[in-house]
Amino acid sequence: MSSETKTHWGSSYKLIAAEKWKAKSAVMGRGVTQALVAYANPQPGMHALDLATGTGEPGISIAARVGSTGHVTAVDLSIELLELANQRAQARGFTNFSTRQADAHSLPFPEGHFDLATCRFGVMFFSEVDKALRELHRVLKPGSRACFVAWGPFDQPYWASTMAIVQRHIGEPIGGPQDMFRFAQPGSLSAALRAAGFREVEDKLETLPWTWPGPAAEVWEYAQAVSTPFRSLLDRVPENQRDAINHEVHTQIGRYVKGDQVEFGVQVIMASGTK
Repeated sequence: MSSETKTHWGSSYKLIAAEKWKAKSAVMGRGVTQALVAYANPQPGMHALDLATGTGEPGISIAARVGSTGHVTAVDLSIELLELANQRAQARGFTNFSTRQADAHSLPFPEGHFDLATCRFGVMFFSEVDKALRELHRVLKPGSRACFVAWGPFDQPYWASTMAIVQRHIGEPIGGPQDMFRFAQPGSLSAALRAAGFREVEDKLETLPWTWPGPAAEVWEYAQAVSTPFRSLLDRVPENQRDAINHEVHTQIGRYVKGDQVEFGVQVIMASGTK
């Protein structure tokens, strides 16, 4: 994660957005969360680590699966986002979910501590991927799995309808921030896992539901508020181009409106490795 991204991650605008949109954002991400939980296949009694948890998923969903004899430890750099994760877990009555501020590159846990690890849309932002993955490998028990979801290609409906339009209007190359899509090519994340010592490694490109439960205008407001890696791009939009960009974005998002919701679909990389 770049120093600029670290500065903005968990900053006030993102936290306000997370609070304002948390219910609808959870609905939009539900398909990805459910797919990652199914892929990780947590079992009752497991002690799981959810890395770069943000506001709590998939850790909270995994807590429901490991039951009262298991436990989920959710870690993130942002104390503020972890507070939101705690609130969400408490609202569901989970006592087997706890949070801890931690850097993925230096995890505050002993060797061989966890039965399972997950990371949803976080691995792309680790500044030293090999170091972070080796650290994750260290804290897993032998035979335990680490399971990831990373962004697939930038050229897909959600981004093509939003940030790609902004890039085109201000004359920047289309492609998104380098770190955000660093594992979009199938095989790249599995190579990183092998290099970090994982075995039985796999990754695959999957298309999953990505549905916003509301009107198109909300999607664009949400995307601008929470897309931290695109913050500098959005800040450079000239005032005299904003109306044109908004009009085009709303038109393009409108192509995916079905009834009272927006159905994009999303391409992601699912990957795993075993210690």
